[in-house]
Amino acid sequence: MAMTMECRTLRSDEPLAIELTTALKRGEVVQIKQLLAATPGLARCVVENPKGVGRSPLHVFADWPGHNPNAAAIVEMLIAAGADLDAHAIGTWHLETPLHWAASNDDIELIDALLDAGADIECTGSSIDGGAPLSSAVGYGQWAAARRLVERGARTLLWHEAALGPMPAITRRLGADPPPNGDELSGAFWNACHGEQLAAAEYLTAHGASLN
Repeated sequence: MAMTMECRTLRSDEPLAIELTTALKRGEVVQIKQLLAATPGLARCVVENPKGVGRSPLHVFADWPGHNPNAAAIVEMLIAAGADLDAHAIGTWHLETPLHWAASNDDIELIDALLDAGADIECTGSSIDGGAPLSSAVGYGQWAAARRLVERGARTLLWHEAALGPMPAITRRLGADPPPNGDELSGAFWNACHGEQLAAAEYLTAHGASLN
């Protein structure tokens, strides 16, 4: 018999939360479909861990280490059942969305599934700088994810560009009026090193970035 009450918050140790989490991590399409049908509002619920951090089912699916099976089908099912693509994590120091978490895990399949479903590629909340998912990808060194986000239209900042290495974009930044300040140059230099972009690192130090 289907439950009639909408699900709002589930403790992570409750049977339904455990069943949902396990099904999501295994990519069990049929089981997830049955759970969504039996529990109205489940796609919009918050699964809360003992520390009070709340995650949507999409967050649960995107959470580390990511790369769970059937990403496109599961995202589609959750959205059809009312999930918020751009829901923020609750009760923690950042406001990351499922797309931020997919970016942090280098999970290209899930990035594409979320963006194809309409996720906001510029939604703020990154644990790196409060910014968009691209900041999470670059900050955590998830280079495939970073490049896919750029391919899909993500806006870049100088430090993103330095980490990824497109020299035309970097030279345009430094030729702007006004040009980047010393802190911006040095931050970009650090990220060029982080991304192993030697040409970008050399260019930035030649234009005032501090080696230290």
